[in-house]
Amino acid sequence: MLFDSHAHIDDAKFDDDRAQVLSGLRRSGVGLMINAASDIRSSLESMRLAETYDNVYFAAGIHPQEADKASERDFAELERILEHPKCVAIGEIGLDYHYDEPAREVQRAVFYRQLKLSAAKSMPVVIHDRDAHAECLQAVKDTGARGVFHCFSGSAQTAAELVDLGFYISFSGVITFKNAKRAVEAAKAVPMDRILIETDSPYLAPEPFRGRRNEPKYVEYVARKLAEVKGVSFEDISSETFSNALRLFGIDSASL
Repeated sequence: MLFDSHAHIDDAKFDDDRAQVLSGLRRSGVGLMINAASDIRSSLESMRLAETYDNVYFAAGIHPQEADKASERDFAELERILEHPKCVAIGEIGLDYHYDEPAREVQRAVFYRQLKLSAAKSMPVVIHDRDAHAECLQAVKDTGARGVFHCFSGSAQTAAELVDLGFYISFSGVITFKNAKRAVEAAKAVPMDRILIETDSPYLAPEPFRGRRNEPKYVEYVARKLAEVKGVSFEDISSETFSNALRLFGIDSASL
């Protein structure tokens, strides 16, 4: 079985067949999945999905692209949601400098506030880092946060430094793209016990589905590419990444 450590099945692209996708996870080889939120609305929806499906867990948080909309009421609600027994991380949170908005100082303030909340709650973080590698690295150093950098897009050197800090590194369908040399080199640098796999559904579908809606079942293609990169079997990658995700997110295997 595979563990899709990051998906967004609450996205509107699944409105027509969400129940079908989630009820078919195990038949498609996906044993567990984390649904990651981007704001309070999606945190609540992720919670509802986790309550409905026994093999779905969730992360709650405020994405950097939603940082300018975050209110004090939102932060109070977030703290309440984090108490849910199937909420296993704060995320996705981080910095996204690919666009000009929201303002960088607004993103930083919301990011640091959630990093500090993770320390107070002793919860891992799921970090979104787009065109902000140096600042994200400094932020986790400043706060002592631990967790995973999802859909990793940094260098092999940054990946190695994050591993030294105690982070896990998650790879998505991007690693299957023909021009994914940077992701491949980063994967080579990450030890087996720190690798996670994800789809980031409905985004970033792997080859040969690139350009279509991504789905949790396509995490198999990420695992197969990682097995090739690491020179191990598909079964080894499947088992190792499953165990890694259980360990990071504090999910008791005896309860599965």
